[in-house]
Amino acid sequence: MSDAVTDSLADPFREARRLARESGDFSVLVATVPYARYLGVQLSLHEGRPRAMLPFRQELVGNPRLPALHGGITAAFMENAAMLHLLYQLETTRVPKSIDFSIDYLLPARTEELYADCEIGRMGSRVAQATIRCWQKSQDRPVAVARAHFLLMTPE
Repeated sequence: MSDAVTDSLADPFREARRLARESGDFSVLVATVPYARYLGVQLSLHEGRPRAMLPFRQELVGNPRLPALHGGITAAFMENAAMLHLLYQLETTRVPKSIDFSIDYLLPARTEELYADCEIGRMGSRVAQATIRCWQKSQDRPVAVARAHFLLMTPE
């Protein structure tokens, strides 16, 4: 096999990262994480860092009386935002695996799009710690904040 074919088999995320970094097209990177693709997560660069956005869809509503998005959707969106952030930033060859995830719900997530920013607090050779902040209309009024640890898979 050629080196290019071997490289693409060893790192299926390389081309997705390259496209995202060079053209700002994050759709290929999102497509590498099936649940992020299912949720409809979108990424864009904001001040040089990835920002995640979850467009509103009626099937995401958990409490129709408020109405508000399901808390599990908010948590899943935030966890996927952190994973995609790590995939974009690192030269990892596999999707980081969630070790733990702790979320504080601060406000109901209303029936509109959600946004999330991720900050990597600590990163070792095997584990990364991330803080995720999720909001809707204003960053100053977060609907949830979370802390997560991810296992960074090293090539075998």
